[in-house]
Amino acid sequence: MDSPHNVSTVIVLKAFNLSSESVFPAFLFSTLTYLIILFCNLMLTLTIVLNTTLHQPMYMILLNLPINDLTGSSAVFSQLMKETLTNSGAIQYSACVTQAFFIHIYATGSVFILTAMAYDRYMAICCPLQYSAVMTNAHVMRIIAGMWLTCLATITVLFYLLLRLPRCRSEISHTYCDNPSLLTLVCADTSINNLYGLFLVAVTQLLANGMMLFTYLQILIACFRSKSRDTKTKAIQTCATHLMVFLLLECCGLFTIIAYRLKNLSPHFRRFVGLMALVFPPALNPIIYGLKTKEIRETIFRSLRKKIRPF
Repeated sequence: MDSPHNVSTVIVLKAFNLSSESVFPAFLFSTLTYLIILFCNLMLTLTIVLNTTLHQPMYMILLNLPINDLTGSSAVFSQLMKETLTNSGAIQYSACVTQAFFIHIYATGSVFILTAMAYDRYMAICCPLQYSAVMTNAHVMRIIAGMWLTCLATITVLFYLLLRLPRCRSEISHTYCDNPSLLTLVCADTSINNLYGLFLVAVTQLLANGMMLFTYLQILIACFRSKSRDTKTKAIQTCATHLMVFLLLECCGLFTIIAYRLKNLSPHFRRFVGLMALVFPPALNPIIYGLKTKEIRETIFRSLRKKIRPF
């Protein structure tokens, strides 16, 4: 344990302890994974931004998802690729806090964005006559601004409570930095931090799960009542896409929590599971939306045909 008065500014993360022969393949794999995430999310972002036919409330809210996914994955992969290449987990404390801040922005932002998208689908399917009057551009911008401001405010408070405490340790047992791991470096009472963290998780999960349960129940009821087959099909397809993304995020988060509670698991497996929630959703979300959302799929294919069409 370091002295509270002489604590190191360098934090040591638990690296994967790769053999010299495994360093380059692991670095290549992590780099390719990040490039796939970057390409897929940028394609989804540019598809929505550059096509005026997609400038609708649903897609303007969806636009925030790839931006948020890029924030989380970039925060992780910038350190992970360096760690893999050097086979060292050394990171400056300021960089560790910055990484943790953006990881928590990503996690909280994902919940808020999916909740806002569920609200939009509820209004479109269950209140179609009021949809245009309610979901105006101004209202959508207020939803997006409120979503990000709330996310920033809650995470800023979380890290303010962390940074006010003195440190007396410099080793983290995870592959990346987050608030719980940074709290293990503290040599003071962290009960307020723990209570606020639990409160934040409880509120966001209750908000997300409550909104999802309510909206999907209402949408299913509306679908059963509707006599139009096209309306039913479109509603179910839209909801299935949102539900797949939501369940992917929730399952990855749940597996991470369970893995870190099971002490008999392999440390390498535990670190892999810890990375899962920050790799799989950003990689799969744009693919799911690109393939399952008809308007986005057709726009992408139309753009690709124009690019490859011979002059």
